[in-house]
Amino acid sequence: MKYGKYYIPILIIFLVKLSLAPYFQSEKLGSKDNPIRFLLTPSVDAEKIATSADELTQFLHKKTGLYFQATFPTSFIAVVEAFGNNKADFACMNTFSYVLAHRKYGVEAVLRIVRRNGELTYKGQFITRFDSGIENLSDIEGKKLAYVDAASTSGYILPKAILDSLHIKPSDEVFGMRHDNVVTMVYQKQVDVGATYYSPPDPKTGEYLDARARVKSQYPNIFKEVKILDFTQEIPNDPWVFRKDFPKEIQENICSALLEFQSTPHGKKALFETNSAEGLAQVSDKDYDVLRAMITRFGGNLEEMLRKK
Repeated sequence: MKYGKYYIPILIIFLVKLSLAPYFQSEKLGSKDNPIRFLLTPSVDAEKIATSADELTQFLHKKTGLYFQATFPTSFIAVVEAFGNNKADFACMNTFSYVLAHRKYGVEAVLRIVRRNGELTYKGQFITRFDSGIENLSDIEGKKLAYVDAASTSGYILPKAILDSLHIKPSDEVFGMRHDNVVTMVYQKQVDVGATYYSPPDPKTGEYLDARARVKSQYPNIFKEVKILDFTQEIPNDPWVFRKDFPKEIQENICSALLEFQSTPHGKKALFETNSAEGLAQVSDKDYDVLRAMITRFGGNLEEMLRKK
């Protein structure tokens, strides 16, 4: 037992080293062992998101030399909380999620989606079947209504605020979790009315581009069976955001690569399939003050909305 007196001190040093190791990791951000983590909004089916994410990560790696890891949260709120749990470096978020993430965790918007014809804003819509007998918002009283997600601006917050302001109470309210799911629920008569995003038809071709277009391959007659009942106010398009302490130099390199990605054929296709976007444009936090004003005007409480499900 000649060395016994050294055993406990050595053991303590070893255990302390293990416990502190995570705080002294030397792996550089963007290295293979410490990839930059980005999240994509769960707006469409997982297969399309995964395919688009693979193309994006490969492009970003090629242009920046950095490594990236994409994840696909199952809800808008999960995207917000990923920043609070230190599980995200940047993400594409919906507008309400961004306002919430900025308030809670200092997340900053740097780019936003541009839709056809340079549209920088969008709005929500109420949809119903042509044969539902529902002709205006007051007819929603006592009917079954499907929203998208408790943190969806166009698919819950603004439509809900409008109905509340008019004292219209559906008999039942459910969440479809995706815009295409809500459209399908209306089409299949699972609900009487749905709330989703709206995008105007293409001015040249007349092609419908609102949420109903998401299911036209499954239901070719969707536009003959499901109509738009009414609209919400205009809201800013979805932003691409970074965590508050993300290195500025790396952020600028990623933004440059994202803007280049949008100009490629694969990039255009990926952005449209995941976000109905034609491109990206620079944006700042103040551009979302209009949404904050709307939420305040309707008496919305961000923390309360976060808890709703």
